[in-house]
Amino acid sequence: MAKVMIVDDDPEISKLLQIAMESLGHTVRVCDNGRDVIDALRDFKPDLMILDVMLPGVDGYSITSIMNGDPELSKLPIIVLSALEPSKSLFVKFDQVVAFITKPFNTDDLFEAVKNALERVNNK
Repeated sequence: MAKVMIVDDDPEISKLLQIAMESLGHTVRVCDNGRDVIDALRDFKPDLMILDVMLPGVDGYSITSIMNGDPELSKLPIIVLSALEPSKSLFVKFDQVVAFITKPFNTDDLFEAVKNALERVNNK
């Protein structure tokens, strides 16, 4: 299956996401702050990232901007997960953001977004 990086500073949400992704057979790595994400991505080399917007250190928008300008990371699909519905408009300009899911989220919506994102990766 796929390798999924989860970036969220809420341990309960991270654990829920990890269990959900592992139930689908994916290998998961969790990162709980924005400062360590880029190094963790280079090390883990995931197929997909689930990213919170509000993070300590570096926020999700800044992480997406950094990744967008990096040839090694610019093709990695991102599912943005946020309680901040208005922030959705900030992410539409990034092609690699394949879904924006509002917290609290429905796991069926998350599973559908993950499936679609991974199909996109496999079809390239």
